[in-house]
Amino acid sequence: MVVGILSIKVVMRSSRSLKDKRRIIKSLKDRVRNKFNVSVSETDEQDNHKCSKIGVAMVGTDRQYVNSKLSSLISSFRFFPQIELVDYELDLI
Repeated sequence: MVVGILSIKVVMRSSRSLKDKRRIIKSLKDRVRNKFNVSVSETDEQDNHKCSKIGVAMVGTDRQYVNSKLSSLISSFRFFPQIELVDYELDLI
């Protein structure tokens, strides 16, 4: 069994309030859940309306498959229009 853990830091320059941020993050989490079938949660920076840390977890049997899916997910974050990907960390256990 392989567990992939992805920690992503994003910035939302267009967000003017926590309400804007929550709307953007909810949309992002729903899209990622539906497209990649992973667990997603906002893990840090909940009170900052400009940036957020998002945690993603995936379990599988093939190390290459999990790595490939999470790498694809990172690429998709780069093309989400309302956020800017600042940093990420990918771990496979």
